[in-house]
Amino acid sequence: MVEREMTLDFQRTERLGFGEAVFCSDKSPHQINEILRAVQDIGSPILVTRLTETKFRAIDAAYRDAMNYDPVSETGFFQFAQTPRKSGRVAIVTAGTSDARIAREASRTLAFNGEAATLFFDVGVAGLWRLSSRLDEIKTHPIVIAVAGMDAALISVLGGLIPSTLIGVPTSTGYGAARGGETALGASLSSCAPGVTICNIDNGYGAACAALRALHSAVLLTPSKPG
Repeated sequence: MVEREMTLDFQRTERLGFGEAVFCSDKSPHQINEILRAVQDIGSPILVTRLTETKFRAIDAAYRDAMNYDPVSETGFFQFAQTPRKSGRVAIVTAGTSDARIAREASRTLAFNGEAATLFFDVGVAGLWRLSSRLDEIKTHPIVIAVAGMDAALISVLGGLIPSTLIGVPTSTGYGAARGGETALGASLSSCAPGVTICNIDNGYGAACAALRALHSAVLLTPSKPG
């Protein structure tokens, strides 16, 4: 008897409010095929993350045809038919164009779970006028995900300017001393701006899940109107 290498979690939505996801970075095309076969048998949608275009092309054609794949974010929606609501509750702000992949991962994760996000690209501190010109728009969102590499200064700057729940994602963008995002992570965790939540390096998926938790908590805490 061959032991299966995966155990899928299709009750995650009921427990947590967001769906099951499969992290493909360290999985072989064969393992991904086996997972998608199991998902297909159940008939449930699933989010696929860190699926490179090369690996996407290596999986079975039938599964590629059933997947909404985005090569920029390296995410796929498998057996997915939901349309995200245009709620305008989450903004995703990037310091630079180089941070777009992680921002797109966050945006796609939100979309898979029914939440549309507004994206603001390339408004980092190298040209503060870019941020100041968009600040009024950004402030209208109760939750803001800030995605920044180098020294991740954008996260602290936003933390001192907006009242929104702020989720920071340090990225691996940067030269040598950036150390693959470690400098951005350290700077974010050491931020003087109070109350900022920080995710791991390049973890756009985790930032989106944090935003979904905050949104679901707000619904739970809102008293229902008497009938």
